[in-house]
Amino acid sequence: MSLSLPELSLVETRVLATLVEKQRTVPDTYPLSINALAAGCNQKTSRNPVLELGEPEILQAIDSLKDLGLVSEVSGSRVARFAHNLEKQLGVPSQASALLTVLMLRGPQTAGELRLNCERLHKFADISSVEAFLEELAERADGGLVLRLPRLPGTREERWTHLLSGQPAAESLVAGVGKAAASEELADLKARVGALEAEVAELKALLLANGA
Repeated sequence: MSLSLPELSLVETRVLATLVEKQRTVPDTYPLSINALAAGCNQKTSRNPVLELGEPEILQAIDSLKDLGLVSEVSGSRVARFAHNLEKQLGVPSQASALLTVLMLRGPQTAGELRLNCERLHKFADISSVEAFLEELAERADGGLVLRLPRLPGTREERWTHLLSGQPAAESLVAGVGKAAASEELADLKARVGALEAEVAELKALLLANGA
C-alpha cells in the first residue's frame, strides 16, 4: 500500500469491496448505479458487520475514494455508475484483490475460510495458494495490506485481517476470536456426537448379531 494512502473508513471499505465483489459476481450490472451499490453494501448475507447505509453516506464515501483514485464514475449513461480501480491503484493481482475484498466484507478469517468465501470471486486451488497470496500481501515492500493475527486460546488456526482501515482494534479482535472459538467448539461437538452415534450403531449391530 502506498504510504500516502490514508486509512479508509468502514463505509469506504464497504463501498470499495462491494464494487469489486459485484464486478466478479454480477458483471452484467457492473459498473454499479448508486441504487445497486446501496443494495450491495446493505445486504444481509456475506457481510460482517451488516450495515444500513443511506445514499448520502455512500456518496460521501465515493467522493473520498474518487479522490484516492480507487473509484471512478463511468460516463456515457443517463444514470451515474461507479467502478473500482483497486488492482491498479494498489498494484495487486486479481487473486489478491479477491482476498482483500472478502476480508473487507466479512472481517478477519482463516485461510480456509477465505478460500471458501472467495469461491465466487476467484477459485483457489488449495489453502496453500491462499496462504501464498496472503504472505505476498503482508510482505509488500511499500507496506503490508494484510496482517496475520496471533493465534489466541480456543482457536486452532491463525486468522488474517486487512490493513486498509489501519491496525485492527483490540476489541474487534477479541470479539472475532470469540466467534471463531465458538464455531470450532461446535464443530468439535458435532464430531464427538457423530463418533458416539457410530459407536452406538456398532454396539447395536454387535448385540443383534450375538442375539441372533
